[in-house]
Amino acid sequence: MANRTETRTERAHRTIHAGGEWLAASSGATREILDPADALPFTVVAEGDEKDTDLAVAAARRAFDTGEWPHTPVAERAALLRRVAGLLVRDREELGLLESRDAGKTVEEGRVDIDCVADAFRYFADLVAGEAPGRVVDAGSADVHSVVVHEPVGVCAMITPWNYPLLQASWKIAPALAAGNTFVIKPSEITPLTTIALIDLLVEAGLPAGVANIVTGPGHTVGARLAEHPDVDLVSFTGGLTSGTKVAQAAAATVKKVALELGGKNPNVVFADACETEEGFDTAVDQALNAAFIHSGQVCSAGGRLIVEESVRERFVAELARRARKIRLGRGTEDGVECGPLVSAQQRAKTEDYVASALAEGAELRCGGKRPEPSPQRPESGYFYEPTVLDHCHREMRVVREEVFGPVLTVETFRTEDEAVALANDTEYGLAGAVWTADAGRARRVAGRLRHGTVWINDFHPYLPQAEWGGFGKSGVGRELGPAGLAEYRESKHVYQNLAPKPVRWFAG
Repeated sequence: MANRTETRTERAHRTIHAGGEWLAASSGATREILDPADALPFTVVAEGDEKDTDLAVAAARRAFDTGEWPHTPVAERAALLRRVAGLLVRDREELGLLESRDAGKTVEEGRVDIDCVADAFRYFADLVAGEAPGRVVDAGSADVHSVVVHEPVGVCAMITPWNYPLLQASWKIAPALAAGNTFVIKPSEITPLTTIALIDLLVEAGLPAGVANIVTGPGHTVGARLAEHPDVDLVSFTGGLTSGTKVAQAAAATVKKVALELGGKNPNVVFADACETEEGFDTAVDQALNAAFIHSGQVCSAGGRLIVEESVRERFVAELARRARKIRLGRGTEDGVECGPLVSAQQRAKTEDYVASALAEGAELRCGGKRPEPSPQRPESGYFYEPTVLDHCHREMRVVREEVFGPVLTVETFRTEDEAVALANDTEYGLAGAVWTADAGRARRVAGRLRHGTVWINDFHPYLPQAEWGGFGKSGVGRELGPAGLAEYRESKHVYQNLAPKPVRWFAG
């Protein structure tokens, strides 16, 4: 890996990849990438703009219209995806560390991310390799051969977030390539490094020039241009609701396909019967911590809304807060650290504002609510914030309605099953949720009534590449992963062949 690392270091500011070449920004602009653990810069990337975006789109357009990739046999496309998975496994340690330094998460979280990325590439390779070439349609006549086939959409624009840079990129890139598309990806301008590294791996795996293109730069220039670009056939965006709405509006003028994953405000519903045994209580509390505080709560599916039955509320919240105080904060690369910093000063300030508003609106602070004391593992300049539990919350509070994307857990209570479901569904989002109960019938009833794209029963956070991911309501449009995730990157075509053509004689002349 040393030689490839040296190559990436030497090219430093040349992080735009278009038509098979690594380029500097046309303007010469660069951006420093900061380590959120100490706010110090540790590398530099190109700061692309509309001109760079147009160059990358043109390369992707040529590669699709005149290149070989869209016509490459499915078995060969699948084999390339599997080679990429193998390269990810080979480079797991380096990429996991890079993800940790870039996004602030622990190295172990980074390693798990790389494993999941490799799984996504393998899954879509297996999915396309095992498909029938088309669906035969019964036209009701032996003289007609009718089949529905699937073809690539074309040039795909991908805009990915800062919290899971490589994972979110893989959920788009793997199915797009499996389907035969070309693409231009814009990673978050603050966490672009592992996506840049993935382009290197795609090239190493043998992907033809122009199929994979990347432009590093901000959303208001690069992202906006991708969304509106007339030569882009599909735009897939993962990020916040406000930005996603702008992407959809920009894409509407050219009537391109749009897929949006816009986050959530995810309920974690705990019934008293889940806590009747010490083991059940311990598990539910432990999972509530995981739901809210993994990656400092910077997860679109974070269980930031604890909705707990009133009879067990005090015991549950007291134990939850006790354990939350013991979470070891620090630099993600340090041994023993369980939770890293927030990704930026802006994200920490946003979290602080939500906590302040909640307290002003009557919430009770059970733990956290402040920056931790500095230590060798937690430099004062880093973007650290203590895991925070806010009790006595209600739906009218901003912190309950809006996505915080920080280590903040709000507590609401209920008395009846109907009230629990009503609270869990009382959100404009609908990405994910969970129900904890020892009653199998109740588990199925509640899961069936929750208006969320993923519902966990007695668990939180696991996902499977073979199962669709996406949300109801303002959590977005379309799905990633699973067969539907592949379908997003395809067009369906009906081919109708008359095997015995003859005159219709509709017109007498």
